[in-house]
Amino acid sequence: MTWPPTPEALMAWQDELARAAAPPIGPGVGAIGGCFVCFPRGETGPGERGDRAWAAAAVTRRREDMQTVVVTGEAGAPYVPGLLALREGPLLEAAVRALGARVDVLLVDATGRDHPRRAGLATALGAVLDVPTVGVTHRPLVATGVWPEDRRGAAAPLRIGDETVACWLRVRPGGRPLVVHPGWRTDLDTAIAVVLGATARVRTPEPLRRARTAARRARAVGAGPQDGG
Repeated sequence: MTWPPTPEALMAWQDELARAAAPPIGPGVGAIGGCFVCFPRGETGPGERGDRAWAAAAVTRRREDMQTVVVTGEAGAPYVPGLLALREGPLLEAAVRALGARVDVLLVDATGRDHPRRAGLATALGAVLDVPTVGVTHRPLVATGVWPEDRRGAAAPLRIGDETVACWLRVRPGGRPLVVHPGWRTDLDTAIAVVLGATARVRTPEPLRRARTAARRARAVGAGPQDGG
């Protein structure tokens, strides 16, 4: 499976993905991966096609690091809400494929069904890689809902109309909850279990935190002075 080349093709594919009925994985997950991409700092505007990019992927087992890789490339498109796959999809795919270790489920800084066409980048990346995915973001894209109670593991639904598409999840008391998105071949209960199993001392799940740190460190080394490091 390859990435659609145009916005029109992507939107049509997103509609197909939203109707797909791929069987969800079971609760037992061993190796959890995470991927993250960043772009030069200090540039104006939301982002353009051809922006330099640093994409990283990490895989952990029981929150212990197994492997982390970084690849460089260019943004495939300008930033457009709802069409993030055109900008970031191939970069994240390249980073995950560079891992030598097997990934049982992948955490992505993107949405799943919380999307105008119910198929955000977390879902699309899983379909391309044929890997179950869970989206983890700081805020919802379209859905709405109240925060859960202040205890670890508390969840509250996020809905678009009457459909529950994601949830707020409290991973530690006193901290802002995360938004957890079922992606490719994951349901909400599995997504919550994966995120809780990948978090401990900090709010961000460990594989995603490691990938984010690696991408930002690579940017600091590879970006020129005009990018602010």
